[in-house]
Amino acid sequence: MSRKNIISAVIFILLAALTFSAIFKGNDMKAVFAAMSTLHPVYLWAAIATAFFFVSAEGFMICYLLRSLNYKTSAAACVKYSFVGFFFSGITPSATGGQPMQLYYMQKEGHKVSDSTVVLMTVAVIYKFVLVVMGLGILVFFYQPLADHLKGYLYLYYLGLFLNTALVVVLLFIMISPRCFKGIVVGGENLLKKFHILKKSKRRTEKLIEMADQYHEAVLFFLRNKSKIVAVIIFTVIQRCSVFFLTWLIYQGLELDGSSAFTVMSIQASVYIAVDMLPLPGAQGITEMMYKTAFSQVFPGACLTASMCITRGLNFYMVLIVSAIVAAWCHFRVKLQSARE
Repeated sequence: MSRKNIISAVIFILLAALTFSAIFKGNDMKAVFAAMSTLHPVYLWAAIATAFFFVSAEGFMICYLLRSLNYKTSAAACVKYSFVGFFFSGITPSATGGQPMQLYYMQKEGHKVSDSTVVLMTVAVIYKFVLVVMGLGILVFFYQPLADHLKGYLYLYYLGLFLNTALVVVLLFIMISPRCFKGIVVGGENLLKKFHILKKSKRRTEKLIEMADQYHEAVLFFLRNKSKIVAVIIFTVIQRCSVFFLTWLIYQGLELDGSSAFTVMSIQASVYIAVDMLPLPGAQGITEMMYKTAFSQVFPGACLTASMCITRGLNFYMVLIVSAIVAAWCHFRVKLQSARE
């Protein structure tokens, strides 16, 4: 793990401590634990399965796109990349650490950097695109309930929707513009040479230009095979909805009624959209605060904090711990492989 990621991990732990402190402060934790104990085991296990499906689904999409580029790769290997991405995204601001680490391990296992970059960017663009479409749909067809539930956090929803839309536009432009991508690659190398981080190397520059050309060829392949992109979009919609459905499972497991699945899932989606691009590792603190405000009319009394602890515990902290184990295993495996060579 790099020094930057270590610093991010420390900040993450501090934020986690502050978040847990805020959760416990001012709450009757006996009542909260009592409410948590009423959760039906069937719904709990269904929620756990849903949380792991959400992360694994990205791996299935990576596998599908890599195989489209004639790579012989297993679904298990690609699911491993998705867990690595989840861990480093979770401990870095705005989830910036995930894809670089995925790219690193994919390259170590024999995938071309150019092809891996296209695959990861395709997954990221579609992921954000689906989130933006859902966000716009909620804004158009669910505006008044959205404003009533988010209250003072509505501005964060607008900010999150704007940032995600801007990112989709930027990533799409980089993907379909070979000149832009080549300029970023070569410009980045020149900048690193200027600050004496890299030494001058004609061979490296030629390799980077070759990689940029290969990247463009992979982009053209997907543009010519639109059915593959459509398949990934459909699966991404299912993946995105799964994490919102998890909250509905907790709602049902606590034997509550009065709110529809659409309402619960839409509120959860609005929280995700609002915090998705914020520069906080794992969007900690703000996610919990928004959840308690947004769901205050859905989960009564102690069930509000109980549902937040369970939902956030399953879809983030539990998966993050498993992802950390997977990332550690990948790290030591690469180290062992390097030692053998």
